[in-house]
Amino acid sequence: MNSGEKRFAPQERVVAVTGRTMRTSMYRPPISRASTAWRALPCLALAILGAVLVTSPALAQQPPNDSEQGLIELDSSVENDQLDSQQRAREEEIAQELSLRRRAIDELQGSQGIYAPELQEAYGDLASLFEEMDDFESAIAVYSDALQISRINTGLYSDQQLPIIQSLIESNSQLRNWEAADDLQELRYHISTRLYDLADLAYLEAAENYGAWKLRLLRQNLLDLSYRSYSGSAEELSEFYERLLLNLEVHPNFRAAKKIDVLQGKSEADLILVRAIATTPYTSFEGTVSRYINQQRCRNVRSASGQVVRECVSVQVENPRYRQSQRDAKRFALNRRTRAVQDSIDMLKQIYEQSDELGSREREQLEAQIAELETETFQLLRQSRSRRLF
Repeated sequence: MNSGEKRFAPQERVVAVTGRTMRTSMYRPPISRASTAWRALPCLALAILGAVLVTSPALAQQPPNDSEQGLIELDSSVENDQLDSQQRAREEEIAQELSLRRRAIDELQGSQGIYAPELQEAYGDLASLFEEMDDFESAIAVYSDALQISRINTGLYSDQQLPIIQSLIESNSQLRNWEAADDLQELRYHISTRLYDLADLAYLEAAENYGAWKLRLLRQNLLDLSYRSYSGSAEELSEFYERLLLNLEVHPNFRAAKKIDVLQGKSEADLILVRAIATTPYTSFEGTVSRYINQQRCRNVRSASGQVVRECVSVQVENPRYRQSQRDAKRFALNRRTRAVQDSIDMLKQIYEQSDELGSREREQLEAQIAELETETFQLLRQSRSRRLF
């Protein structure tokens, strides 16, 4: 029996009982018939009411009357009062905690000085409370104080700065301060290069995080770069991944999966460049010949003595070969980046065919990545051949 049948079963029993009562009452004496009829009236009324509600959905869905509406509004008011009370209690709790953490900082500054190492943790606690309050500007100011304390006590390059810098990046990202967040990412990677050896796994993780951030900047163009700046940033990122690949070749102790991640980052950076080049008109590219050339323009004029003489002047005109050189420059840049993507695909295929470190799931994922890269490269190349862009 399904749920609908279960829901309607009680109504069928009421009707059946009512009908049975009416049938048996016909065979009883008059006195008993009257008393039984009075006892059956409530059941009969409920059955009639249920039948009316079932057969008349409009009646069942009528809005509540004034008294029922008043009860609903009263319940809603009670719930709102409870929520307001909880909100006020939470605000009071946060205010008290804020006062306590500020007082702890004042006491530390008074007893141990304004550059006491213990202040770093106290500043971090206060900043995290500001983050909980969604007051990211205050959090950034306090985290900056904590970073300053850390640099004074532990030097310019210490691993204690890294979590503070990460918190600053997150708070600036919440406020969409992308330039500040990018500067902090540069600082974090720079400190990591001074802390860790190139063969250290911690360095590789720092490099991967840095590359992932730069890829995000390019995908969403968060810094609102022009084409020239955008393509320059993408090219720098591609070169960064290329240096990282060379480092992996020098230190072969890393698993093949790490090399796959780096290759995927490099191919994505190159695809971003291919996409930018393909969708940019050729007129935005620098030609390979001079844009303007000098030409001699001559004409016959009559001199003061009445004689006809030839007068020539040098004028600057656009080089007729310049437009074609712009097309050639775009085609050269497109082919160069496409070859870079194809080189990454070939290296991924080599890992797929020769590596014995990959499990079945990793091999499936790698095969899907290779297919996706090949498909996107083909589509971008076809799009780049548009006559409008050339």
